[in-house]
Amino acid sequence: PYLDLLKKVLIDYDKIGSMEIHPLSIVNPNWKTFFLYPLDKLLRKRNFSINKLKYVSPEKRIEGLDWPAHAKTMIGYKRLTNIENCINTIKEDRIDGDLIETGVWRGGAAIFMKAVLNELKIYDKMLWLADSFQGLPKPKGKYPLDKLSNLHKQRILKVSKEEVEENFKLYDLLDDQVKFIEGWFDETLPKAPIEKLSLLRLDGDLYESTIIALESLYPKLAIGGFVIIDDFNAFQFCKNAVLDYRLANDINESMIEIDNEAIFWRKER
Repeated sequence: PYLDLLKKVLIDYDKIGSMEIHPLSIVNPNWKTFFLYPLDKLLRKRNFSINKLKYVSPEKRIEGLDWPAHAKTMIGYKRLTNIENCINTIKEDRIDGDLIETGVWRGGAAIFMKAVLNELKIYDKMLWLADSFQGLPKPKGKYPLDKLSNLHKQRILKVSKEEVEENFKLYDLLDDQVKFIEGWFDETLPKAPIEKLSLLRLDGDLYESTIIALESLYPKLAIGGFVIIDDFNAFQFCKNAVLDYRLANDINESMIEIDNEAIFWRKER
């Protein structure tokens, strides 16, 4: 089936069990790579570059536990299937509201959302992509747990809006149903022009990104809609933000594990 094939394409399933080439330009900076950047820049002027070979583990790629060199998403096969199941239920139960992903990276998960909408012939729901398109913000004093994070330094996490748009075009999935919200979450999400949501997918990693998304968007989630937390078991600051928000707002719906990192629940009240 088309959607099953698309999942495999979006995660670079064909790379499983082989060595994947990671360009130096997206390798996480450290003292070993720092001194290679000038040489890499010089080599690129002559159509050469420095790359790193990395083995692609079947488990890690299926579970979404690695950062792929070229795949359009890092969330893995199981989390893509979760998105498909949620949208199917939203259609079957006629849940009102748009869909949004906060933190889109190269756009793969959102690309898959749009493909599912098309397959189900759902054209009355907008798909919103919220991202800074500049990587993650530096930790702020207001959110002390985020001081443990160095994600803002990761070059691989910085993907431009233009690149995401081009990725959508690769699959002929960019149209007027796809809307972008560009900027830091604290500046954009509280005033996002969204009335109601049926699917809220959070992939902002940090406490700040997660709590702002929940405070701004969860009240707009329709009864029967779904919230997906991508990094719940990956980053303690993300988990704490979710637990703090649920406690403060008396949210008791059971959290269901998707894989080793992600969870979701369905809004009941």
